[in-house]
Amino acid sequence: MKDRPPVLFDLDGTVIDTVELIRESHRHAVRTVLGRDLSDRDLVANVGRPLRDQMRFFSEEHAEELFRVYREWNLAHTSRLVRNYPGMPELLSDLRAAGHELAIVTSKSARIADLAFDILPLRDNFATVIASEDTERHKPDPAPVLLALERLGAPAEAATMVGDSPFDLQSGLAAGTRTIGVTWGFFDRDRLEAVGPDAVVDGVDELRAHLLGS
Repeated sequence: MKDRPPVLFDLDGTVIDTVELIRESHRHAVRTVLGRDLSDRDLVANVGRPLRDQMRFFSEEHAEELFRVYREWNLAHTSRLVRNYPGMPELLSDLRAAGHELAIVTSKSARIADLAFDILPLRDNFATVIASEDTERHKPDPAPVLLALERLGAPAEAATMVGDSPFDLQSGLAAGTRTIGVTWGFFDRDRLEAVGPDAVVDGVDELRAHLLGS
């Protein structure tokens, strides 16, 4: 039975724990290419946007080299550093059992998202996965959220977008969905609340309460 409101999730820092993987991939690329050491906050300031856009934040001139070095290090360390968040696989399964259709809306490429799902077998929970190549415009633009809703055949006002970055929440808000920020990813509560989501939660159990009422 699929009569419950759909739930759209960001992937990195929301469904799967890639915080260390992505932060250290950025650190390696910036040190290797630019010879710079940045704070953790600056390294992840644009996580949630497509990867090339993140590299342009560090250097327009060296963006392609940064992208290449990042990707090489990231791929080499994904299997070691990608993890499940405790309770998240169970929440996804319970949402599906309750009749909610689920979608992923990520700024990753489909190939890199598939690599994560090969390591953490969560893919079957999701009716559709929207990756970076699926839309010309990306979060915080509403385009990827709207495409997910189109594929699910659901109106925006019936859906919830869940994410750990301001860009996730801005995308959902612009599309007209309910929005929930999660603080276990890349951004703190203040950054998320500044966007004006419907809720910000600090743990998977609290997210469960918002989505399932228990």
